Amino acid sequence: MKERIKSWILALLVLSSLVESYYLIYRLPGSDSAVFSENLYVKTDNMGPEEKVENLLFPDKMIIHLGDNKHTLFYPSSTFYNLILTRLKGRSFESFQRRSVQSFNWDKIRSENPGIELSFRSGIPVALLQRVMQLSPDSLFAGESVDRIWIYSGKNDSKAHAVFFSTRGDIVYEAAKADLTMQDVQQHVDFGKSWTPYTTSDGSYYVPDSNLSLVAAELPSKLYTVEQMQSSLFFDSGSTRYIREKDGSEIYTDSKRSLQVDQEHHWMSYSDPAALPAGESTDAKDVLEAVDFVNQHGGWNGTYKLKAAVESNQERLVSFQQYYGSYPYGAYPVLDQPKLHYGLIDLRLQQGTVTTYERSLMYGEDDKGSKKIVELPGGDALRRQLAEISQSSAIRDLYPVYLPVVKGDKLELTPVWKVDFSNGSSLTLK
Repeated sequence: MKERIKSWILALLVLSSLVESYYLIYRLPGSDSAVFSENLYVKTDNMGPEEKVENLLFPDKMIIHLGDNKHTLFYPSSTFYNLILTRLKGRSFESFQRRSVQSFNWDKIRSENPGIELSFRSGIPVALLQRVMQLSPDSLFAGESVDRIWIYSGKNDSKAHAVFFSTRGDIVYEAAKADLTMQDVQQHVDFGKSWTPYTTSDGSYYVPDSNLSLVAAELPSKLYTVEQMQSSLFFDSGSTRYIREKDGSEIYTDSKRSLQVDQEHHWMSYSDPAALPAGESTDAKDVLEAVDFVNQHGGWNGTYKLKAAVESNQERLVSFQQYYGSYPYGAYPVLDQPKLHYGLIDLRLQQGTVTTYERSLMYGEDDKGSKKIVELPGGDALRRQLAEISQSSAIRDLYPVYLPVVKGDKLELTPVWKVDFSNGSSLTLK
């Protein structure tokens, strides 16, 4: 009888231990659960550091209007770009008034009024811009995206103007309350007086009067391994199957998700069609989700900038472009090419959930590379080239980029001009 009782007591102890272990492992949501659902991934082998979204949001260029139809440009990481941007981030902008873009004479303001023009080429959601500037938007403005911010002062004005351009093209929002005096604007503008002069005909693009000095680099090139990507993207990388396609690409799949690797072009494409939609989304929320996803699945191998957040066919494409360069010469975008998508990270989201993740597998070791200063042509020589190529289509923008070229185990980054045309095409000029 005693032995039977001991057996029952032992069985109860074992059962209670199992129950306790269950609750320790499988806690309720919100109670710091120790297991991952099958739609989450293990954060494992990061190839680069994590990044805050604030560091991925910055103007692609800063146009300084000096008055008397004189201008100059500052680019990211250059001396005065950093100084002016830091100061503007500390200023507040409130009480936004919605106005038609035609209600301003921009040609006159550009040529006569001292001012600072911040360019966000593909636009930035105001909800994200709030993370880097002190804005107090109303509900209408908060739902917009802007591609330019123009801060200027007039001769007969008692205060500075701060105008935010909607990406729609026909609407601007002026801050009735801006924590900037006319003296503040003039002080910022004065930084450009001794810089390289630029000329423009209509403000579409600016041409330097002389050559620009930029850094050219030759870096040892490395590749992230398939094992690294598998470890980062699959819950159990050991359960994936390998498939080789006729075009030479490789596919790794766990029957739900797939990782396709193009070894020739050093490119990977990850797809998760079974990802459960999280619900309603906005462009700002999707950008934040995309940044979190990259932080958890690969990280950032260098300086990146939000390139675009475009909605199409019930999904949103969020792109990040790598910049190369540093103080004091400036940082410029690395050119994406059909056969070498170096420095590009693309994500597609549906209802706030990442379903596709693409990026280059190549990276350059900047600390082990060689660098030299080169001259990017400007002045009359550049104007003649632009006049010739603009006969077929109007030029929309002109800016320096880095052309990446792989030579053996080296990655060359060469400064060139990129010309964007109004018909959507582009080309490079050396």
